[in-house]
Amino acid sequence: MVYLIIKELSPASDEVIIVTSCLMKDMNSKTDVYRANAIRVLCRIIDGTLLTQIERYLKQAIVDKNPVVASAALVSGIHLLQTTPEIVKRWSNEVQEAVQSRSALVQFHALALLHQIRQNDRLAVSKLVTSLTRGTVRSPLAQCLLIRYTSLVIKESSMNNQSTERPFYDFMEGCLRHKSEMVIFEAARAITELNGVTSRELTPAITVLQLFLSSSKPVLRFAAVRTLNKVAMTHPMAVTNCNIDMESLISDQNRSIATLAITTLLKTGNESGVDRLMKQITNFMSDIADEFKIVVVDAIRSLCLKFPLKYRTLMNFLSNILREEGGFEYKKAIVDSIVILIRDIPDAKESGLLHLCEFIEDCEFTYLSTQILHFLGVEGPKTSDPSKYIRYIYNRVILENATVRASAVSTLAKFGAMVDSLKPRIFVLLRRCLYDNDDEVRDRATLYLNTLGGDGSVVETDQDVKDFLFGSLDIPLVNLETSLKNYEPTDEPFDISSVPREVKSQPLAEKKTAGKKPTALGAPPTPASTVDTYEKLLSSIPEFSTFGQLFKSSAPVELTEAETEYAVNVVKHIYDNHVVFQYNCTNTIPEQLLENVVVVVDASEAEEFAEVTTKPLKSLPYDTPGQTFVAFEKPEGVPAVGRFSNVLKFLVKEVDPSTGEADEDGVEDEYQLEDSEIVAADYMLKVGVSNFRNAWESLGPDFERVDEYGLGPRENLSEAVNAVISLLGMQPCEGTEVVAANSRSHTCLLSGVYIGNMKVLVRLSFGVDSSKEVAMKLAVRSEDESVTDAIHDIVAN
Repeated sequence: MVYLIIKELSPASDEVIIVTSCLMKDMNSKTDVYRANAIRVLCRIIDGTLLTQIERYLKQAIVDKNPVVASAALVSGIHLLQTTPEIVKRWSNEVQEAVQSRSALVQFHALALLHQIRQNDRLAVSKLVTSLTRGTVRSPLAQCLLIRYTSLVIKESSMNNQSTERPFYDFMEGCLRHKSEMVIFEAARAITELNGVTSRELTPAITVLQLFLSSSKPVLRFAAVRTLNKVAMTHPMAVTNCNIDMESLISDQNRSIATLAITTLLKTGNESGVDRLMKQITNFMSDIADEFKIVVVDAIRSLCLKFPLKYRTLMNFLSNILREEGGFEYKKAIVDSIVILIRDIPDAKESGLLHLCEFIEDCEFTYLSTQILHFLGVEGPKTSDPSKYIRYIYNRVILENATVRASAVSTLAKFGAMVDSLKPRIFVLLRRCLYDNDDEVRDRATLYLNTLGGDGSVVETDQDVKDFLFGSLDIPLVNLETSLKNYEPTDEPFDISSVPREVKSQPLAEKKTAGKKPTALGAPPTPASTVDTYEKLLSSIPEFSTFGQLFKSSAPVELTEAETEYAVNVVKHIYDNHVVFQYNCTNTIPEQLLENVVVVVDASEAEEFAEVTTKPLKSLPYDTPGQTFVAFEKPEGVPAVGRFSNVLKFLVKEVDPSTGEADEDGVEDEYQLEDSEIVAADYMLKVGVSNFRNAWESLGPDFERVDEYGLGPRENLSEAVNAVISLLGMQPCEGTEVVAANSRSHTCLLSGVYIGNMKVLVRLSFGVDSSKEVAMKLAVRSEDESVTDAIHDIVAN
């Protein structure tokens, strides 16, 4: 009890000197259980100073003959490694000796600690794995741990070495014949998760998992079927040999096993077995929870797309389970599946729409009813007999809530617009909707009657009506809302064509803090809208109209501190042969009016740039953002870089607060701004790729160049990776910008488009030694040799 209480309280060692002394005494007790517990508790409350005093005892405990004491010392070492790693790393020899222990638990804990001590040294981990895979590990637990470490080594070696030969595979395959079931499963799972695993490599693992499917132990059946389920996503043909065994698991008492078996069969089954499989699943669905049902529904949808001729059987199954009890997510999964099948399998449209119509007759979810009604409005008029859907739609107007009724009115109007023969009947139904007690329903009915000519008004052309009903609104909703709020009722009706179609950007200052005033054009919500907005602005200025296509605009960079008299930020616009600096200025002094505002730029530290034109700002009143521009010419095709000093010059006129009028005479003044820079990353667009390996191979090795560079001492590997990404300005791919904690090596994949619209891919391999010196291997592929060299020059300089 004393040990447990002290361990739970975890006081600081200097607060409980007597307790610490008692524990140190127990650590040398003749009773092994006292020694083990004293070590465990002491290491929870100890600090670095005291640890050095008892380090000798802990080293002895690691190699103690009693496995309880040795395990206690090793587990304590694992915990202490987080707080005092420099001390624990000195125990490597003792831990190495403990790895050879005859005790299964000691060997397991020793291997775990030894790997943690060496995990930041890739070469040391590889040597550890190499030595232990020769058969010195007897503990099944340690063997499982070794398999996991081996998998990591294989993964890292495959990233850095593109050869077809896979190291340690023979060891993994040998583990499939181990006498312990946990080792066999761990090896089989590791083989199935290898990067780019081939069918030949998979075969022995699949054979072992197939044997586990008929095991009497539920945990083995579950483990095997779950692993096969994952394999079926990438290698379905490799799993087909197990189908007979998995069919017997459909009736397994464990519902998790049965669900996994069914979904795996749906991924791997052949067309002839679909009907039999559906009969088995029907009895099974009522026994499982909604989350499992959703998995089954997704698998059935995939199967139907794989075997479109079986759509009738699968669609009937989906419609039957749609009528059964279930939550929103489950019903939504079924509806989404039916909609996808209708879109992708033309023959399934008629029956699928009728199934959806029957569902909304008794649907308790408003969202699903409105979605189905919208889909009916799009697809229903295109069927051979559109009239059969009208009854289902109008029933919603009579029986449902206001939201569904409004959606049904819109659907009726779409049928009226697309099917002339139905138009008179649609008018009758829409006129009945004019007396609905909800204003949204009445307004929609009135609008559609007017649009279709049901109220005797002049009908627009068929194309205009269809565009109105089926076309997408090409106006940003935010802009429409703003225009409607600003509209004041007059004799002139609201004109939708007056609503601006450009996406208005949020000013940078507003984005940063609500208290600071806007500073003109800031960072728009998406890169595409950024380029569009800036391009329209720059092309409207005659001085810049001859510069050609805008390649890139940077994010605004602040050139003044917050809460200063004048707020200025700069946006860099990059062209093939020019760079335009856009200075966004805001005057924050109410008593001043600034005129002839211009930024004087000194390019003495940017010799490759030559100033060509300046566009001053005539007037800058209080709290009204404005822009002034300076353009430079640069050498074509060269990633010219440099630093520019900036001085804001202007004419200040005092403003009378009472009248708001400015003095006629002003005073020349200037304001020092922060320097701005053109860096290599300004010539690169961040553009990702969905599959880096395919993109890399498609570019080919014609313009590939590989070199190694020293990056000097760094705090950690993550800092080095982020520094190179920032330097190149490229888009990290597949999450490779994230570096594992305490990692000693890392591979990062980058993609982008270089100025001149040249596609570039980069593979970076990092390594760090004990002195924190970072080395990097840089491999670049692009569409042009000069671009490949330019990337290497950026890193080299």
